[in-house]
Amino acid sequence: MVVLETSKGRIVLETDPDNAPITTENFKSYVRDGFYDGLIFHRVISNFMIQTGGFGPDMEPHRPGAPIQNEADNGLSNKRGTIAMARTMNPHTASSQFFINVNDNGFLDHTAKTQDGWGYCVFGQVVEGMDVVDSIREVPTTARAGHRDVPVDEILIHEARLVDGEGES
Repeated sequence: MVVLETSKGRIVLETDPDNAPITTENFKSYVRDGFYDGLIFHRVISNFMIQTGGFGPDMEPHRPGAPIQNEADNGLSNKRGTIAMARTMNPHTASSQFFINVNDNGFLDHTAKTQDGWGYCVFGQVVEGMDVVDSIREVPTTARAGHRDVPVDEILIHEARLVDGEGES
């Protein structure tokens, strides 16, 4: 499990290494390296998702590692409360950015191993803190540094850390 201590409160994520082993290990390696500490939720769309993993305060970009293989063909669906990898139009470009679905977004699911059908890989879910996610989804947004849907007031990840499920590590 991963705990995100944010400026809006705590979000606890449970990853799914059985169905998304590459994605889970990639995500956990970023957490272990402290990559997410100090980053912001840079994209918030209230009826869709909240996204983080790419920018620090003032939309300062953070350079991720190499992209990973898309595992969206794992049978998991982009339902409310699930976490999934963000990517570009190329299906195999996910690296550090991820999002939390705030609605059921089945249109993001894998349908075929084609450019348009790959979908977005679900690799876990929120197990605590959906109230925090819902408070983030409601913040006012603006355009900043060439990006839309950026929260007017920055929402910071103070710390992301791995926990063992029984207690904090």
